Amino acid sequence: MMPYLPLWAREWLGLILPMAQVVLIFALAWLLQALVRGAIRRLGQRYGLPPELSTGTRRVAGFMIYAAAVFVALERLGVSGTVLWTALTGFAAVAAVAFFAAWSVLSNIFCALLIFMTRPFRLLDHIELLENGEKPGLKGRVSDINLIYTTLQEVDEGTARSSLQVPNSLFFQRVVRRWHGKGTPKAWLPRPETAPPSPANPDPNGAG
Repeated sequence: MMPYLPLWAREWLGLILPMAQVVLIFALAWLLQALVRGAIRRLGQRYGLPPELSTGTRRVAGFMIYAAAVFVALERLGVSGTVLWTALTGFAAVAAVAFFAAWSVLSNIFCALLIFMTRPFRLLDHIELLENGEKPGLKGRVSDINLIYTTLQEVDEGTARSSLQVPNSLFFQRVVRRWHGKGTPKAWLPRPETAPPSPANPDPNGAG
């Protein structure tokens, strides 16, 4: 059909077809992202995953889908595969460097997933991180758990005074003591001061 078209129509058709293919590629990417987002949302509701995890997974999936769509669209527009491969390997190298540089952050995220899955403690539990066996360590009431930190509210005589943000990876490097219930553990409360024993009553007759 192309040989029968006039020259100006061939030029326009050669421009319209790649643009239509690019539009179709991004439309398919948008549709795939919508399906993935819906699947992740249903999985989060079914298994009770934390909102932070579901949101992060949707963002990573959307980034990967649109990145793949950009590479395919550039290839359809005439960008050589060598350029695309060089850009991809360069991006992978930068991602690898960032991965090792942010190892502690990724470790905390992975430990947060383990905390949500294994449930070593829950919100409003009173816990204590022991340094060496029975040596006292960090302690408080769990008020929040996110992908990086677990917030502990320090309790003294039943009132919260300050809060500690403990990295999630620390809970898998220390022994964790957990108290069940809503009340403050008695071991945390200061012991009441006891008056010194009074001396024996002296003999009113003055005898020793």
